[in-house]
Amino acid sequence: MIKRRKSRQIRVGGVAIGGDAPISIQSMTTTKTDDVDATLVQVHELATQGADIVRVAVPHEADARALPAIVRDGGVPIIADIHFSVRLAMMALEAGVHGLRLNPGNMRNPKHIKEVAESARQRGIPIRIGVNAGSLDRKLVAKYGRPTSDALVESALYEMSLLQEHGFDDIKVSVKHQNVPEMIAAYRSLADKTDVPLHLGVTEAGTLKQGVIKSAIGIGTLLAEGIGDTIRVSLTADSVEEVKAGKQILKSLGLREEGFDLVACPSCGRAELDVFALADEVEARIEKMDLPPMQIAVMGCEVNGPGEARDADIGIAAGPGRGLLFAKGKQIGWVPHDKLVDALLEAAERIAGEIRAEGDVVDGKVSVVKGAGRRNALLPISMGGPPG
Repeated sequence: MIKRRKSRQIRVGGVAIGGDAPISIQSMTTTKTDDVDATLVQVHELATQGADIVRVAVPHEADARALPAIVRDGGVPIIADIHFSVRLAMMALEAGVHGLRLNPGNMRNPKHIKEVAESARQRGIPIRIGVNAGSLDRKLVAKYGRPTSDALVESALYEMSLLQEHGFDDIKVSVKHQNVPEMIAAYRSLADKTDVPLHLGVTEAGTLKQGVIKSAIGIGTLLAEGIGDTIRVSLTADSVEEVKAGKQILKSLGLREEGFDLVACPSCGRAELDVFALADEVEARIEKMDLPPMQIAVMGCEVNGPGEARDADIGIAAGPGRGLLFAKGKQIGWVPHDKLVDALLEAAERIAGEIRAEGDVVDGKVSVVKGAGRRNALLPISMGGPPG
């Protein structure tokens, strides 16, 4: 069990962040925000894939003018990303956004910081202070020699103080760095110094191939230590991939039960069929099904497969010409290779019905499960053998 760091709770629209709230997933649109239709299409796509909150860039007045329509029709909380301009920040607040992302230190005039803080407080709109290794104040870089974790933390605490001196505490903070060890060190240090909710991310993580790994290590390490209240996987890729990766990180740590968890062996010389193709087909077809949280196993041999997937709700283990179908620790029977996937999907539908009957399932999530520890109490699998 992961013991979560105690943080104060804020709300971004209808999404609670911090405290005992579930860890939320955020992403950001890549469209020009003033193109309302294109931006809404992307917001809806991200929300459909599992994004809890979506951020949009607001570098120009035309983008700010588009915000009321995006907020109205977005369907999820919308955060406006603002830099430097108090005018754009005020326009965003007046548009009804559910949160701001900005760095108060970028607003050089103290009167402007006070104006934004008071307006956000009156409207109950939180502010995320987004400290980033690439945009640190030059004085801090000179002080530490480079963008170190200590520099990020000092910047974050200073930025927080600029809002807090005006009585504004509805804050969350990120201290992102493209260097994973520095990023981890920064969040660990900040977590010890404040109880504000923390937004985790490895900034400029890179392409899908490298960025997912960097993000999984950085974000996953901190979440495993109980640090973090909301996350974004920042990729040089389709934003949908950010959401998918974020969900996998949370699911891998047992922090989000949603949809299916596919367990598949890496294959070896014992495999009697193309395990890669089998797993890909199962994944593609299962993704189209409406399943509650459940674990599905695809194993390449009948020797170790069922035992290695003992906790799976449903699974297959391929043998010569046929495969063993098993569910919830029990052997169901042998199925020819060409019928394996169909048999697995049929069994998955049946097991899904049983899981739904065990607890309250809302929007693909089990909120209450009768008989906690269901997967930990599975019966051992009796291998037996194929019928003679």
